[in-house]
Amino acid sequence: MRKNILLIGGTKGIGLEIVKELSPDHNIIVASRSDENLSDYDVTHHIFDALTDDISELDLPDTLDGFVYCPGSINLKPFKMMKPEIFEQDMQINFMSLMKATHGVISKLKNSKQASIVYFSTVAVQTGLPYHTSVAAAKGAIEGFARSLAAEYAPLFRVNVIAPSLVNTPLANKLLGNDKKKEKMDERHPLKRVGEPSDIGKMASFLLSDNSTWMTGQVIGVDGGMGSLNVS
Repeated sequence: MRKNILLIGGTKGIGLEIVKELSPDHNIIVASRSDENLSDYDVTHHIFDALTDDISELDLPDTLDGFVYCPGSINLKPFKMMKPEIFEQDMQINFMSLMKATHGVISKLKNSKQASIVYFSTVAVQTGLPYHTSVAAAKGAIEGFARSLAAEYAPLFRVNVIAPSLVNTPLANKLLGNDKKKEKMDERHPLKRVGEPSDIGKMASFLLSDNSTWMTGQVIGVDGGMGSLNVS
């Protein structure tokens, strides 16, 4: 069955990988600031800025079977160097805009037989990592929100969260910008490599599919073992 799946973001990194995975078999709607990299895929695109625009104003199908919120941020600095404004900005893009977008499509998700929502967190929520105070706080809000939302709306729709470690996307360019940096980050993971967008895209595709219909309220670590293994 072809599903109507809405992605906020979807032109780069993990979002684009989800488009690649799902567009051959489903109706994919991408709401993002540009249609960059989408010309090779059969998708519907809407100009949309998650920080400022209202998702309910877009011409979307009456029924949504899947919803994915992709925008995020990486601000890794010592806490004493992090101004409160950075925390506010990270909370806005990672959580507040996610919450507003979800609120705007909730009625369309309820029209599905059993829709699936996929959010993204970080390994740093469950595993304390230095320099992650802001992003861990914002992503931690997502995890709590997702579990409560899953409980409130079961069995109408499902809500799950993917918690990656570092993934080789444009967002991580500062951390993986040359071979030496990438090798250092590879070595931090028990599986000796950072993630690729396909690692996360395949998990998102699974959670949006009928193969995961007995999963909700879960935070799933796709993190090269960093969240649960100590092999140093």
